[in-house]
Amino acid sequence: MAHVYLGLGSNLGDKKLYLQLAVEMISLEIGTVVCQSAFHSSEPWGFSSGNEFLNAVVLVETDQLPMELLKKTQNIERRLGRTEKSTTAYVDRPIDIDILLYNNLIIDGPTLKIPHPLITERDFVLIPLVEIAPDLLNPLTGLKYGEIILP
Repeated sequence: MAHVYLGLGSNLGDKKLYLQLAVEMISLEIGTVVCQSAFHSSEPWGFSSGNEFLNAVVLVETDQLPMELLKKTQNIERRLGRTEKSTTAYVDRPIDIDILLYNNLIIDGPTLKIPHPLITERDFVLIPLVEIAPDLLNPLTGLKYGEIILP
């Protein structure tokens, strides 16, 4: 079984409900949700919007391979109302599911990068990640994510 950390975010509609539904669907279709952070509010990152985000991180045990996992998370996003994945510019969205980490794998492909390259630049990902896994190591640097948190 792989240990996978997924970042969840929503800034449209009933944000809390979208996050809860995403967690339920992940549990039913991807694997066992072992741990979940609290929900954290954050300002939009990388674009302007009047809609705040609600974010969380979950730890999932799964037998899905990384590309299968990517397809399943994107399918969940679509079923929860996400019409397009951000490619050139970020936009408001009912749900976003990012694969942050998959065991200690390092993947640098055109459609999937693990660890997610922006974990340490986004407090809305880093804070909930450290909340549930303060001693987790970045497989690229060997540093604890918990030691990266900015004051």
